[in-house]
Amino acid sequence: MATIPVQTQTGSSVIPDPIKAGLQRGWKVTDCSALQQDQAIEADVAIIGSGAGGGVTAEILTLAGLNVVILEEGPLKSSSDFKMREAQAYPTLYQEGAARKTRDKTINILQGRTVGGTTVVNWTSSFRTPEDTLNYWQSQFGLKDYSKDAMAPWFDMMEQRLHVAKWEVPPNENNSLLAKGSENLGVPTDTIRRNVNGCWNLGYCGMGCPTNAKQSMLVTTIPSALDHGARLLHHARAWQLAFNGDQVDHVVVQAMAADGMAPTGKFVTVRAKHYVLAGGAINNPGLLLRSKAPDPHGLIGRRTFLHPTIASAALFEQKVEGYSGAPQSVYSDHFLHRDAVDGPVGYKLEVPPQHPVLMSTTLQGFGQAHADMMRQFPHVHTILALLRDGFNPDSVGGTVGLNDYGLPVLHYPITPAVWDGVRRALLTMAEIQFAAGAKSVLPVHEQAQSYTSWEQAKAAINALPMQDHLMRVVSAHVMGGCGMASDPSKGVVDGNGRYFGVQNLSVHDGSLFPTSIGANPQLSIYGVTARLASRLAESLGKQAPRLNAAA
Repeated sequence: MATIPVQTQTGSSVIPDPIKAGLQRGWKVTDCSALQQDQAIEADVAIIGSGAGGGVTAEILTLAGLNVVILEEGPLKSSSDFKMREAQAYPTLYQEGAARKTRDKTINILQGRTVGGTTVVNWTSSFRTPEDTLNYWQSQFGLKDYSKDAMAPWFDMMEQRLHVAKWEVPPNENNSLLAKGSENLGVPTDTIRRNVNGCWNLGYCGMGCPTNAKQSMLVTTIPSALDHGARLLHHARAWQLAFNGDQVDHVVVQAMAADGMAPTGKFVTVRAKHYVLAGGAINNPGLLLRSKAPDPHGLIGRRTFLHPTIASAALFEQKVEGYSGAPQSVYSDHFLHRDAVDGPVGYKLEVPPQHPVLMSTTLQGFGQAHADMMRQFPHVHTILALLRDGFNPDSVGGTVGLNDYGLPVLHYPITPAVWDGVRRALLTMAEIQFAAGAKSVLPVHEQAQSYTSWEQAKAAINALPMQDHLMRVVSAHVMGGCGMASDPSKGVVDGNGRYFGVQNLSVHDGSLFPTSIGANPQLSIYGVTARLASRLAESLGKQAPRLNAAA
């Protein structure tokens, strides 16, 4: 197996690179940036996207004996390329160089664009879909098969496959302070489960795992699919689905330049018996809109949801060094489940890893004040609040449309119900940080200042205007836009992920979700997709495999 030398604190170690090894074994991989002429490919199933949904689907269908081709717009990178440097990771591994935003630039959106998708750059947090979310889907969207008990076997299977387990290593200081402040206020916390195997506790998960410990699609399902005969095309943007009656006839694929910035002018035509969209909750609706897909109820791209996420920074006397250690290992759902799911917007509390570029571009302000905060970088602690959107009657999410170049853009107006949740979350986070011993707290809002007491912060936060471009809002979780429902007037696809009105088209990723879920979505996508892919295999005349860690 191909290896790369890595110097560690304990001496010299050698880390296998499964991607290099697979390429040496003869995987069927095409870098479309190097194509010199147009190509045509045929397969049983074409999967558009290689993230959580596409990776799981590719493995299940390939192991079932189907001829699968995977199309990925981004590059093929591996542990040999992951150097724990923001300047390298963001331009190469993220959508729009980690600068994707909503149409009005109000919300920053972090999404992966590489083989393995966002699973390559996420922070490994793994939660099952909350039961109250599943109950809401059943009652409001007719998804009777999506009960806690019905989904449990699929979550069990994917947790085994991807080594999802509670993180038993003591948390870093960044996470410990969330636990300490919460405990002092009587707020319950728990330990996050992570999809890792032999984790080195480096803290740079967002830049690609250099040790292959993170069990992303890049090192699990996609190598398995390729080992069993699947074909991968990267730098391959699915541009248009060509319809013939109630079926997709073929997909037109643009070859992208090596830097991912523009098409090369070369095309690949892919014909398959069945097509699976797994390109994400912004790109999937974009492809369907470009393709003028059947949409009798005008639902494509509607009810696209984020977890609008806000932050509170604090300074501590001791070093926090939030860049070191597992990025997320402590959380609290106390404020997520305290009210009814369709009541006031709830929020999940976690902490982010802290790296200089990510932190400096998220903090408000400029000039001397900004520089002073960054000089104290090792002492900064941050809490995130992920707001659950899509359950309150006034929260209908966003809408994906196309810009002048035919590329998808998300419009996401923040509703009064969400703004109310933002203010409550800012108050909660500041109180927790002071309870943990913070010297000062800085809500990440353009008009906020550093406050040195809880009483001072409370008064100031209650007076802050909740407006676009003043409150810093980010999100790494995009869901919906191709929502599922039992009734075509309420969803784009049915409960099996099959597109209403098109016989050979399915959706297998987070764009299926009819609401946000109130938790980091990767495990929800894994479990739902495993179920859908297994049923798809059976509908195509194959027996679905049972996945396990040794697949």
